[in-house]
Amino acid sequence: MIGKRSLLRRSATATVAASAALVLAACGNGNGSGSDASAGHNGHAVTSPSASAPASQAQGQHNAADAAFAKGMIPHHRQAVEMAGLAPSRAQSAEVKKLAEDVKKAQDPEIKTLSGWLTSWGEQVPAEGEMDHSAHGMGGMMSPQEMEKLRSSSGKAFDTAFMELMIKHHEGAVDMAKTEKAQGAFPDAKTMADAIITSQSAEIEQMNKLLGRS
Repeated sequence: MIGKRSLLRRSATATVAASAALVLAACGNGNGSGSDASAGHNGHAVTSPSASAPASQAQGQHNAADAAFAKGMIPHHRQAVEMAGLAPSRAQSAEVKKLAEDVKKAQDPEIKTLSGWLTSWGEQVPAEGEMDHSAHGMGGMMSPQEMEKLRSSSGKAFDTAFMELMIKHHEGAVDMAKTEKAQGAFPDAKTMADAIITSQSAEIEQMNKLLGRS
């Protein structure tokens, strides 16, 4: 009787072990063909290919219009920052000084962002002092003569010249940003373009009012 019970127990144990082996085998092979498998051959976590794909796609999701936008806007912004840097010591109007400060605060960080994009895309960042704007019809850029005239003025004459030149400059930036929105592919660049259109259009309106233009 005791021998028969012992035999039954051994048989039941073997059946459970066999069932467990089948379950483990099924778990190990069930995700083998999917992209979300989370364990490698040694049992270590493995990053899913589908999880890393969006980051690499975003890195390369740009086109020639995006590169042209960044390459054109960097020297454009640099000149605006240079113009704004003249205001603290030359402007008479508090409104002009505040406007110049706002230009620097907005455009300095954008220069760094645009440069970072070009570097990540394997594109060359425009060198300091490089003002080739032929691809954008000069984009409202100041000529050396206009910049020299601005540097040599002060008081109310500076305020007037600064606003007239900055309106022209902003209009060029808005046109460049509209081209980027229409032709670009990189989402962050299109977002920046939209911000440029909004902020600089508002500043154009403000400067026109300060100049007595309706």
